[in-house]
Amino acid sequence: MRLFIRIWVGQLVSTIGSYMTVFALIFWVWGVSGSATSLALVTFFSQLPRIFITPFAGVLVDRFPRKRLMLLGDFVAMLCTLLIVFLYWSNQLQIWHLYGVVAVYGCFGQIQTLAYSTSIALLVNKEHYTRAESLVAAVNYSGAIFSPILAGSLYPLIGVQGIIGIDLITFVVAFVLLFTADIPSTTNLAIQGDAPETSTEMSWSNLTFGFRYIWRQPGLLALVVAFSLFALPSDMGKALYNPMILARSGGDSHALGVVTTAAGLGGVLGALFLSWQGGFKQRIHGLLLGFAGTAFCKILLGLGQTVELWVASHFLATLLIPLYYSSSNSIWYAKVPPALQGRVLAADQMIGLMIGAIAPMIAGPLADGIFEPAMAAEGGLAPIFGPLFGTGPGAGIALLYTLTAFLMLCVGLGGYGFRTLRAVETLLPDHS
Repeated sequence: MRLFIRIWVGQLVSTIGSYMTVFALIFWVWGVSGSATSLALVTFFSQLPRIFITPFAGVLVDRFPRKRLMLLGDFVAMLCTLLIVFLYWSNQLQIWHLYGVVAVYGCFGQIQTLAYSTSIALLVNKEHYTRAESLVAAVNYSGAIFSPILAGSLYPLIGVQGIIGIDLITFVVAFVLLFTADIPSTTNLAIQGDAPETSTEMSWSNLTFGFRYIWRQPGLLALVVAFSLFALPSDMGKALYNPMILARSGGDSHALGVVTTAAGLGGVLGALFLSWQGGFKQRIHGLLLGFAGTAFCKILLGLGQTVELWVASHFLATLLIPLYYSSSNSIWYAKVPPALQGRVLAADQMIGLMIGAIAPMIAGPLADGIFEPAMAAEGGLAPIFGPLFGTGPGAGIALLYTLTAFLMLCVGLGGYGFRTLRAVETLLPDHS
């Protein structure tokens, strides 16, 4: 774990710096355009390339040393940041520049993310997979908590260029810690029963290898199906969360900030506790109970109509999120040989990215076109659900959010009814 912790510290510092830059640029974009669409497009262009690059990233991760790919990701991120600095200092920065920069960063960031995640099985023993994954989760939640506070406080004092300067320093720290670390290579690892698949040429066979590998393993396929069935309503709920809180609170941005901060704190504490406790011995219980527990808390969030209840329920929901993510990834690390993890995990991640892109497109029209009108004072659903959710702005969004959470609960509890999923750790042997 010591080598992993060393790399993890660099990623933690760098992530906080990067999130600070993101928030500073959000302030800048809003100040220039005052357009929510412009902000949404920045996110869109950062995520869309990840879907298309992921199969290629999987082949690259299995073909080249993962340390070099992680260093490449840091280097490209640094170049992208320097380009933004140059354009800003020369008074030439425009919003469309950001679209191109975040698209490039998204491509190389996905390669780096995949290289990082597939290195965990090379850096820690199997019994520590859940601990390591929980620390990875803590990085993102820490960035979500501390970066807005730091960026919001420093932006009026040092502006975009000052915050980007801090970000560049954090890049250097992460780069040095990673450069001096010795990550084992998968080149000489034996792959039981998969010798024909050791070739990592950029061919159609290799680009689709991860999907075929999952299809041949019923336990892994069951994991993908279960997580996909959970992720679709979960990602729909994520798209509904901000407008639900704002609509129910009368547009109170402070209320949204308080609830979001509580959620980030819950994620950090949950990840740190899991890294200390180690999770369930049978990790499938962490996955399914994490699904169910998170869903139950989100049902309470949807039913709530006060800031206090939103804070408590969202804190508890995110407290459990590291449990199911860490448990799921630990199973993948244990069952898939390290030399194949790039392509196999890329296939799994690509499915998740596509669901993440589709879910908001489903949630938005459902909320605006069906549920909100139906939960108005004279709406068709108001007599049925009005006593629980009230009527008026946000009531329809809250109803839809609660329904998505209920579907998540069904996946968590229903997963125990399928032996292929419930007994995946027994039916599918660990790699040697």
